[in-house]
Amino acid sequence: MRILVTGGAGFIGSHLVRHLLAGEENQVVNLDALRYSGNLDNLKDLDGHPRYRFVHGDICDAALVDRVMREERIEAVVNCAAETHVDRSIIEPGGFVRTDVVGTSVLLEAARVCGVTRFVQVSTDEVYGDVPSGRSKESDPLAPRSPYSASKAGADLLALSYFTTYGFPVMVTRGSNTFGPNQYPEKFIPLFVTNALEDQPLPLYGDGLQQRDWLYVQDHCEGIALVLEKGEPGQAYNVGVGEERPNREVAEAILGLLGKPRSLVRHVTDRPGHDRRYALDCGKIAKLGWSPRFPFGEALKATVAWYRDNAWWWQKIKSGEFRVYYEKMYGARLRDAQGGR
Repeated sequence: MRILVTGGAGFIGSHLVRHLLAGEENQVVNLDALRYSGNLDNLKDLDGHPRYRFVHGDICDAALVDRVMREERIEAVVNCAAETHVDRSIIEPGGFVRTDVVGTSVLLEAARVCGVTRFVQVSTDEVYGDVPSGRSKESDPLAPRSPYSASKAGADLLALSYFTTYGFPVMVTRGSNTFGPNQYPEKFIPLFVTNALEDQPLPLYGDGLQQRDWLYVQDHCEGIALVLEKGEPGQAYNVGVGEERPNREVAEAILGLLGKPRSLVRHVTDRPGHDRRYALDCGKIAKLGWSPRFPFGEALKATVAWYRDNAWWWQKIKSGEFRVYYEKMYGARLRDAQGGR
């Protein structure tokens, strides 16, 4: 199958590209704008691969998207391209609307016109909003509470409307908090791991009791690939583990793996509209034959080891533009929390 993966130089996208290429019948084209979190270092091992091609470009560029789909004779699309970080969406929401909604619209229309036979929109559990009890099902109303999750919810609804309106074979996956190697260090686990490695404070929001369902990136990619292969058009599929953990517990586990003191944790002022809990009912994708293979403890240990052994990858990120963003997001909070727990 000739597959277009958008955002394939990012975290989930790069792992997905590699996973899809493991299928010997697949050819993969990676379209990525290489903004701050897109990184070709994530795919260095694929240089010269005969069934892989990288195209530098923006999913909002309709002429480029149409040309790539036609010239590469694309049969399937997996849209991983997105602005994804809640904190960053609070600072600059406009970019999230542009990439996540407008970009998805461009992809959908080009794919429809070009006769693409399978389209997977990669989304997030955050579209369901805060879940005080129970678990979110795919049929539940969407209730996003941040610019990021609202932009993803808009893309979900737009994608599914293409099935209802045009009969276009689109499916949506909604993954829980994903972690693993190559994740941009603004995200919770890589931020805390790399800060701990440098003996820097770990900025834990509020009381640290927000609960998240942590999904290893390889498990997430296997779920996306299965939906691409076997999913029913017009349907959404939750992809999660079903084991929520408080953020404070995850922070302490990271410190334990690195032999660092708990005193590195700084409880900082919570962000606006911070959802307390996400939880997914994943029975629907289980019926396709998917289940997570990597226990959290094992996956976290492997992830921490990767960051410890690949400082070359993250140190150059954290020494550049990231420093400006980090100071804007956490600087005042950390100064206020000096001497905290």
